[in-house]
Amino acid sequence: MSPVLADVLQVSALIVALALVHRPLGDYMAAVYSSKKHLRVEKWIYRSVGANPDAEMRWPAYLRGVLIFSAVSVLFLYLLQRVQDKLPLSLGFKAITADQAFNTAASFVSNTNWQSYSGEVAMGHVTQTAGLAVQNFVSAAVGMAVAIALVRGFARARSGELGNFWADLVRGTVRVLIPLAAVAAVILVACGAIQNFGDIHHLTTLTGDGQALSPGAVASQEAIKDLGTNGGGYFNANSAHPFENPNGLSNLLEIFLLLVIPFSLPRTFGRIVGSIKQGYAIVAAMGLIWFGAVIAVTWLEYAHPGTASQLAGGAMEGKEQRFGEGASSLFSVSTTMTSTGSVNSFHDSFSGLSGGVLLLGMMLGEISPGGVGSGLYGMLVMAIIAVFIAGLMVGRTPEYLGKKISTREIKLAACYILITPALCLIGTAVAIALPDGKEAMTNIGPHGFSEVLYAYTSASNNNGSAFAGFGANTPFFNTTLGLCMLLGRFLPMVFVLALAGSLAEQQPVPETAGTLRTEKPLFTGLLVGTILIITGLTFFPALALGPLAEGLTS
Repeated sequence: MSPVLADVLQVSALIVALALVHRPLGDYMAAVYSSKKHLRVEKWIYRSVGANPDAEMRWPAYLRGVLIFSAVSVLFLYLLQRVQDKLPLSLGFKAITADQAFNTAASFVSNTNWQSYSGEVAMGHVTQTAGLAVQNFVSAAVGMAVAIALVRGFARARSGELGNFWADLVRGTVRVLIPLAAVAAVILVACGAIQNFGDIHHLTTLTGDGQALSPGAVASQEAIKDLGTNGGGYFNANSAHPFENPNGLSNLLEIFLLLVIPFSLPRTFGRIVGSIKQGYAIVAAMGLIWFGAVIAVTWLEYAHPGTASQLAGGAMEGKEQRFGEGASSLFSVSTTMTSTGSVNSFHDSFSGLSGGVLLLGMMLGEISPGGVGSGLYGMLVMAIIAVFIAGLMVGRTPEYLGKKISTREIKLAACYILITPALCLIGTAVAIALPDGKEAMTNIGPHGFSEVLYAYTSASNNNGSAFAGFGANTPFFNTTLGLCMLLGRFLPMVFVLALAGSLAEQQPVPETAGTLRTEKPLFTGLLVGTILIITGLTFFPALALGPLAEGLTS
């Protein structure tokens, strides 16, 4: 079988699997977040934290719940790392330094999972499982809760109430993430991923050198890192490591896990607002952008210029022989477009133009299909912008799902889409202007600039992947990237929840002959065009200095 045919079959199998799961999983999540009943374990959790799950919250109260829970999580994870050397099962590792502990705490709580450390030589079992793995679950659940709050804003009228944050958080964790992650972990173990709490194994290689193999509860963390679009791996090589990703089957499963919830949430949205076709329009826009990026990166990697690349059948530098060009390209696009950050290849080794596509995937706001929860609410904000533009074209007051898009809603949406570009571009500019940024670059010229741009784009958009030739483990980068992660995660949530509250207070307006039909292919095309134009106008100068300059001169 030719490599190209194998790649086509792999993408086809993935799309079929996602299509089969889209309806049942989307409907199940809609039922979870609409249920009035509480499981016994959920009641115990509510009592332990003193929460009333039946109390409705307006957006300020919902936001307070998000921020308080996340702030406590950052503090707990920071302290856990600082006292790691005093914990059992620490494997003899030292306590994490203050700047790196802050960076890691901010990273995992913000669902970014940027790692400026090598997990196999830095983190013990307790830190990995009680700290990092727990945040993989709850940070994803926070994103899903905020998305559901925005969906309720569209579905409700004249109330301003968005549900209960604590109920949404617990239900997302207990009823959605834990069951799916448990099944995925068992399959990964069957594929060959390791799962234990043993000690470090010291071996002697065939050449007589010593080698240390780190154990860990890898399969369970691998499952939720992908399912929750987190990305932080047990090992520095992440999903390129055979202990995390043993073979082609596990690789395809991990890509499926990256995409399954983000591509199913539009169905949940359609079910809750009472129009399944609206969900289809959103998922179609997500799918078009994702599929276009898969084709672009795969073609660019196969067609990479140079004698060595042509003899190898593609740009194989930095890629696993087990996976090849197609599976590496598919994984890289899926991880950069889902705010995941896990990698099965070295993004720093991708060609200039394909690296630019990966950067663009994050710059879009990771909405195709985006992170767990964040992808849906990001796409709905862009839908509001698209409806507003359409309204300007025909001279009508824009409406979306029966809600008028007035000055207040547009201001909130505009603030949302300006936050991450500001963090990304200002952070890159400051880093490039200071000696710390220049010293961290392992390459000069456009590629070196791309390394810094990629780092701040990844942090600000809560992705977590990197052009890994970039040396980011310094106090300067640990601090600035940590701040970008926190601001890039929680400032947009402020505007999303304020927008949800504003929509929930409105009285729906009846549909007329002049109402834009937002469930039609025409609107899907308008939405895709709006996303690409806004992103292009914002980031083209930065892309021209980095990946475009590199790609056009190589």
